[in-house]
Amino acid sequence: MMENTEVVNNQKLSFADFKHEVLNDYRIARISRECSLLGRREVLTGKAKFGIFGDGKEVPQLAMAKAFKNGDFRSGYYRDQTFMMAIGELTAQQFFAGLYAHTDIEADPMSAGRQMGGHFATHSLDENGNWKNLTQQKNSSADISPTAGQMPRLLGLAQASKIYRNVKELKNHTNFSEKGNEVAWGTIGNASTSEGLFFETINAAGVLQVPMIMSVWDDEYGISVHAKYQTTKESISEILKGFQRDENQKGYEIFVVNGWDYVQLIDTYNKAAKIAREEHSPVLIHVKELTQPQGHSTSGSHERYKSKERLQWEQEHDCIAQMRKWILEFELQDENGDTLRLVDSEEELINIDKNAKKDVSKAKRDAWAAFTGEIKNEARAALTILEKLAEKSSNGTFISKLTNDLAAINEPIRKDILSTARKALRFLRDENLPEKLELQNFIKASLENAYDKYSSTLLSETDNSPLKATQIQPKYVGEEKLVDARIIMRDNFDAILKKHPEVLIFGEDAGYIGDVNQGLEGLQEKFGELRVSDTGIREATILGQGIGMAMRGLRPIAEIQYLDYLLYALQIMSDDLATLRYRTYGKQKAPLIVRTRGHRLEGIWHAGSPMGGIINNVRGIHVLVPRNMTKAAGFYNTLLKGDDPALVIECLNGYRLKENLPTNLGDFTTPIGVVETIKEGTDITIVSYGSTLRIVDEAVKDLAQVGISAEVIDAQSLLPFDIHHDTVKSVAKTNRLLVVDEDVPGGASAYLLQEILEKQNGYKHLDSKPATLTSKEHRPAYGTDGDYFSKPSAEDVFEKVYEIMHEVDPQKFKNLY
Repeated sequence: MMENTEVVNNQKLSFADFKHEVLNDYRIARISRECSLLGRREVLTGKAKFGIFGDGKEVPQLAMAKAFKNGDFRSGYYRDQTFMMAIGELTAQQFFAGLYAHTDIEADPMSAGRQMGGHFATHSLDENGNWKNLTQQKNSSADISPTAGQMPRLLGLAQASKIYRNVKELKNHTNFSEKGNEVAWGTIGNASTSEGLFFETINAAGVLQVPMIMSVWDDEYGISVHAKYQTTKESISEILKGFQRDENQKGYEIFVVNGWDYVQLIDTYNKAAKIAREEHSPVLIHVKELTQPQGHSTSGSHERYKSKERLQWEQEHDCIAQMRKWILEFELQDENGDTLRLVDSEEELINIDKNAKKDVSKAKRDAWAAFTGEIKNEARAALTILEKLAEKSSNGTFISKLTNDLAAINEPIRKDILSTARKALRFLRDENLPEKLELQNFIKASLENAYDKYSSTLLSETDNSPLKATQIQPKYVGEEKLVDARIIMRDNFDAILKKHPEVLIFGEDAGYIGDVNQGLEGLQEKFGELRVSDTGIREATILGQGIGMAMRGLRPIAEIQYLDYLLYALQIMSDDLATLRYRTYGKQKAPLIVRTRGHRLEGIWHAGSPMGGIINNVRGIHVLVPRNMTKAAGFYNTLLKGDDPALVIECLNGYRLKENLPTNLGDFTTPIGVVETIKEGTDITIVSYGSTLRIVDEAVKDLAQVGISAEVIDAQSLLPFDIHHDTVKSVAKTNRLLVVDEDVPGGASAYLLQEILEKQNGYKHLDSKPATLTSKEHRPAYGTDGDYFSKPSAEDVFEKVYEIMHEVDPQKFKNLY
C-alpha cells in the first residue's frame, strides 16, 4: 500500500484524478493491444504486407509517456505504438492507415505510406517546409528499421539541449528549446544492444554528458535468438555497470525495473526525467521481464522457438494482465478510514476491454474504407474508359478481357489499375480513337500523381532549397593576395561562425588544433569549445550528432577526417540522413553539412575515392566535389542558405597551394549542380572533378603541344550533376568525350557517363566511342609510385586522349606504341 500512496502523492493528484488517469492508461494499453492483435490478422489475410507490433511493451511505454514533456524528442524503434498513442500522436485509425500504406499524409501522418507500420514520426515542418515551434509539441524523430540505427541520431537530439542551454548566442532560438530543458528519449530492443552503434552512442553520451534517457525493452529474445547468445551475462545493465556515475566521476544513472510493474515504472521514469532534465546526465533504464505475445513479427510464430514453460510464463507476466491484476487488487485507506478502490468490480475493466475492441474494429474499418475508397474511384474511372474502348476498338475482345479481370478484383491496388490501362494501350497502337487519348491522359495523370505519392520530397522542394540560392561571385579588391588555401577555409569558417550563431563545427582534431590541415586554426579559442569542438574517434556518432542537432534547428558541420573514414558512417548517412525528408513526406529535415577531405594521398586506407559507392548510397544528400578551397568555401556558404543535407569533399592536397583571398568571405557562393568550363577546346571534352583536375590540366597543356585542343569541364557537384545540361553543349562542339576519375572502374565515371549520354542525350553528338579513365580496381598502393601506378596520371590522360585522336586521324596522330 505504501507504493500506491506514493503514486498518488508524486503525481499531486486527487484520488479521483488518479483513478481517472490509471483507467485511461489501461484503456490506451487495451486499444494498443487490440491494434496489434487485429493488425496481425490484417497482414495474414493479405490486406497489409507486413506487421511488427508493440504488444507486450504497453505498460512501460505508458510510464515513459507520463515523463515526456513538450519539446522533448523520441528516437526509438518500431514497437513504440503505445507511447505514441499515450502522448496523443497516434490514433487507432492512423495505426491502420500506416499498416495499409495509405498515401495521404493526413491519413497516415507518420510517412504517408512510405514506411511500413510501426515507424513513428511527428511533424517538425509546416506545409511550406518551415520550422514549427518544437517546444510546444511532443516530438518523435522518424524511425528507421536498421537495428540500433536510431542511436546516433539520439545523441545529437540530446546534445542540442546542451548547446541551447550553454551557448548564449542562441537564447532567442525559442522555437527549438526552452533553456535546454528538453530530454531526448531513446528506445531499443534488448537484442539490438549488441550492435556497435548502441555501444558507440552510449559511450559518446557519457563523455558528452547530455540529457539522454535510453530505455531497453528486454523480452529475452532477438527474433528467435535468446539473450544468452546476444549479451554477456544476458543483461545489458550488468555489463554497463562501469558507466554508473558516482560522487567522483560523471557517467550514467542506471535503473533496472520490471516491465510489468506499473507503479515502479512510473516512479523510475519520473526519477530518470528529473535527472536528465535538470542535471544533463544520461540515464539508462533496463526494462526487464517483458513479453512478446505474438512473437517478433508476422513473418513467423514464436511457438517455434519458445518452450512451453516460457510461453506460460509470458502469459502470466503479460504487462497488461499484471496491470489489470494490480487495478483489481488496489485498495487505499483515506484519512476518514474509508477504502478507496480504482474499480468497484471487474465489470468496469471488462467494459473497457469491450469498448477497446469495438473502437479498434471501427478504426480498422474506417481506415480500410478511406484507403480503398480513393483507389476504387480511380478504378471506376479506368473501367469507364476501358469499357468504351472495348466497344469501339478492333481489339475489343482483348480489351474486354483486361476490363473484366480488373472489374473482378474486389480490392484493387493502384498497380492493378495502371498495369491494366497500360496493357490495354498496346492494343490501340494502330488506332486513333477519341477514347485512346482519354486513356493516354489517364495513364499520364496516374504517373504524375504517383510522383507525389511515391517519389517526391527526396530533397527540398520548397523556397529553402539550396539550389535556389543566388550566386554571388568571390570579390577581389586591389592587388592579388595569394595565401595558402587553408587560410581561405579558416577565414570563411570564421565569417560563418560570426554570421550564424546556430552553426557548430565538430570532429576528430577539429577543435584544439584547428583540424589536421589547419582549416579551423584558432576558431575554438575564438568561439568556444561548444561551437568548435573535438570528438572521439567514432564516425557514426559524429554523423549522428549532426543529424540530431540539425533536426532541432541547429546548423552543424560534422567533420569526418578523411574520405576513407566516411565508410564508418555511410550506413547512417544512407539509411537515416539521406531518407529523412523522403520518409516523412517532407515533414522533417536535417540540414546537416558533412565535411571531409580526400583524393590523391597515400596508401590503401588514406587515398581512396569511393565516389561511386557513396553517390549510389546517399541519394537525398548533395555530394559536392570542389577543385579548390575557394570553391569549397562557396559551397558551405550556399548550403547555409538552404535546408538540404550535403557532403563536401575538399581536396586533401590543396590546403598548401596558393589561392587568391576573396574579400567577401562568408558571402560568396558556389552554385550546386552547375558545371564550370575551366578551359575551352575543340577536339574533345574532358570531364573530371576534385584533385584530378590538376592532373588533367597538366596533360591538356602537353596535348596542346601536339595539336590537340581539349575542353575541360569541372563537374563540381556529383549529386546533382549539371542541372542546366551544359556538358552536352560541349560534347556537341567537340563530338568526343572522356571522363577522368580516380574512383574504381564503373564507379563515378559510369554515373557521369549515364548523366551525359542518356539524360543529356550526349550520344547524338559523338563521333568517337565515349571513354573513361579511372584508377585501377585495387585500392591505391602506398607511396608516390603507388599513387602513380594506381591512379590516373598526366601521362595516362595524355595517352588516352591521343589514342582517341589517333582513331580520328591516324596520319596526324601516329600510334605511340
